[in-house]
Amino acid sequence: MFSTRPLDDDLDAVREAHAPGSPVLDVDADFETLPPAAAEDLGLFVDGLSPASFPVEWLPEEVPDLLRAYAGPTFTVGLPGDGTVVRTTQTDPQAVLVKHRAEGTPDDFLAFLIADRLVQIGVEPTPGSLPDETAGSGFSEGSLPESFLPFFGERYRDLDAAIRRPDPDTGASTTGLGPSDVFQIATALFDAWVGLYTRDAFASWEGTHSRLFDAWVDAGDSLDGRLGELSREVARGETDFASATEYACSAVRHGLDLPAPFAALDTAAYRDRGAPYAVTWAEKTVASMVEASE
Repeated sequence: MFSTRPLDDDLDAVREAHAPGSPVLDVDADFETLPPAAAEDLGLFVDGLSPASFPVEWLPEEVPDLLRAYAGPTFTVGLPGDGTVVRTTQTDPQAVLVKHRAEGTPDDFLAFLIADRLVQIGVEPTPGSLPDETAGSGFSEGSLPESFLPFFGERYRDLDAAIRRPDPDTGASTTGLGPSDVFQIATALFDAWVGLYTRDAFASWEGTHSRLFDAWVDAGDSLDGRLGELSREVARGETDFASATEYACSAVRHGLDLPAPFAALDTAAYRDRGAPYAVTWAEKTVASMVEASE
């Protein structure tokens, strides 16, 4: 199912700088979550496996089935929303997986996606930006977790409450946003937080890794035009809040100017404080949306 992917010189240089020894593997299938048997085959390409599991107490009562399975004891890699290229911390060293659908991705943009994941492997988050209870849950201490769940930890329940604002008697959402929306927003918020750490590396490639730098700039340009209208699209009901959050957060790694209320996520405070900041942002933003609709 896996095969070692040959890397061009610029990608090999990025790996040497940020993720020495990490394998980049082609996967002969598309997946949202790798099944356990396939995930175990990763052991053929790395020194060891460290399957992750997370406390059930981190999850609200209603979550997508794939998230509940991912949090459980079964060895699984990947979640919906991870994209064409996936980084996993459940191997030693960390590995980068390129899904089969990458065959339809333009070469230079695919190279940037691979480089992005390699840069992520080398990031050391600000001390205190990850919850204490995340340590030992299946990722290397002092590195970025592979998904939003260990990023939020027990605060994922708080994020769910901030977004859904459940009725105290029935538990039903009072905002029209459901568990899948919470999942999508959590994925986006984590993506933005990671982007605050990686984008300086991308910017430094001008003149040294020109192909990767140009692909980073071009991807940002493709997002820039719509950003200014994003908040108004949400207010007019043309774009739902979860999709708007995903769009805005994807622009953080490109260093683009975000409109309110998303601009508050492009800050050193978010980079350094992590999940508590994200939950507070969600509480204030959803409260403002509810107030505006009354």
